Amino acid sequence: MDIFDISDEGQIPDILDWALSGKKALQIQGNNSKAALGRPVHADAGLRLAGLEGVEMHEPAELVMQAKAGTSLMTVQDVLKQAGQKLAFSPPDYGPLLGLDPGLSTIGGVFGCNLSGSARIKAGAARDHLLGVRGFSGRGEAFQTGSRVMKNVTGYDLCKLVCGSYGTIALCTSLTFKVLPRPEKSRTVLVFGLQSEQAVTAMRDALSSVHEVSAAAYLPAEIAARTDIGHVTNGMASVTAFLVEGPAPSAEYRCAALRDEMKDVGSLEELHGHNSEKFWTFTGNASAFTGDMQRVVWRVSIPPASASAYIEALSGAHPEAEYFMDWGGGLIWVAMPEGAEDGGEDVIRNAMKEGGHATLIRGSAALRERISPFQPQSKAMNILSEKVRKGFDPEGIFNPGRMYPVEGQG
Repeated sequence: MDIFDISDEGQIPDILDWALSGKKALQIQGNNSKAALGRPVHADAGLRLAGLEGVEMHEPAELVMQAKAGTSLMTVQDVLKQAGQKLAFSPPDYGPLLGLDPGLSTIGGVFGCNLSGSARIKAGAARDHLLGVRGFSGRGEAFQTGSRVMKNVTGYDLCKLVCGSYGTIALCTSLTFKVLPRPEKSRTVLVFGLQSEQAVTAMRDALSSVHEVSAAAYLPAEIAARTDIGHVTNGMASVTAFLVEGPAPSAEYRCAALRDEMKDVGSLEELHGHNSEKFWTFTGNASAFTGDMQRVVWRVSIPPASASAYIEALSGAHPEAEYFMDWGGGLIWVAMPEGAEDGGEDVIRNAMKEGGHATLIRGSAALRERISPFQPQSKAMNILSEKVRKGFDPEGIFNPGRMYPVEGQG
């Protein structure tokens, strides 16, 4: 497959004219670090945006940044760190989980896949921080939309549409997004030895308390043992974790108050600074599942109150399945045992008794062709989604079929 390497937006119109006139499909990519997410794309050519890089604007006082789509996530984070700021939704790096090197993510890929880490439960998803987009529709038309320009004439909130569309609606070349100050202190309270049901209750209580907990997660003992943080592994037990951050006096006070409330729940430990950051990077990146690449990995989003019942159903059907919880129980990562039929799709999705959605994150190309990597939509939603997609990309030249089959595909 031929690859068009883009280093300037001026190159794109001619490529789109070629694709439209010849009805050619394009696989949109940055560093190709997320090609294994979604259905395999059968394209006539690739359009690579990794060379379209650079921070175009950063106004620290206004808490806003604009960067070209191919800009490395690491570059964005380094610039923000120097200014004492960060991306609030803690974008994860799934490279190692997918068998790739770390650090390949681009800012366009982060927003294109709407990827958010452990802080999502308080800070919101990536799409909640996207302010503006510049790019091209599947008609070959240039557009710019968002908070710093006039509302686009279609009436759609295009920022929300393209974020999480996996490159199937539009080709984004530049993104404007909100940033936030880095907290002065970051501490993580650990509670050891809880069962999953106890952990769900503890996370619910902490997140609904006055202590402004920023993230909450539960790692069973075998998952906690895979971290390289001594305070976590030395406990040789399950770990329920609570992130507390903010100005130093406030963080210290809230951390102490939370520990006091949890003192009768289980044995306690506390992570500071670097170790606290390492723990949440390990959790958000699903690093526990990077070892056995043969296992199929799912990301399951459900109401936190349903987490215990979901885990019970999962463990009953597949005792060898491994899991851990993030987002206070609202996100469950599952690694299915080798040989599970269709990657365990039936069990994974049928166990969601009270709603939710399951996304296949790691699986073979054959499996991603055979089943739906994304939660199947209702007929009405499918019709609506297809109508929106055709409104922006009527010829289906952008990543056709990556999320759901299009006409003429299985």
